[in-house]
Amino acid sequence: MKVRIFVTYKQSVFDPQGETIKDAIHTLGHEEVEAVTVGKFFDVTFADGASDVETSVKQIADQLLVNFNMETYDYQVMGD
Repeated sequence: MKVRIFVTYKQSVFDPQGETIKDAIHTLGHEEVEAVTVGKFFDVTFADGASDVETSVKQIADQLLVNFNMETYDYQVMGD
């Protein structure tokens, strides 16, 4: 089973890379774009029959992938 974990800045944290990309988009003439948020994702593959994947994802994100001072996360089960 594959799970995709999405990590992004919290809304209260300034995203300088997103702001730079938004400015570049405006330079291309797309003034209708109001905001760009930059994030990252991790594809984690679990062994067939793995139990309690939700708890594993939470522990992996909490202990390794996310800086909770600045970031938040969500995940999506992708299937096999």
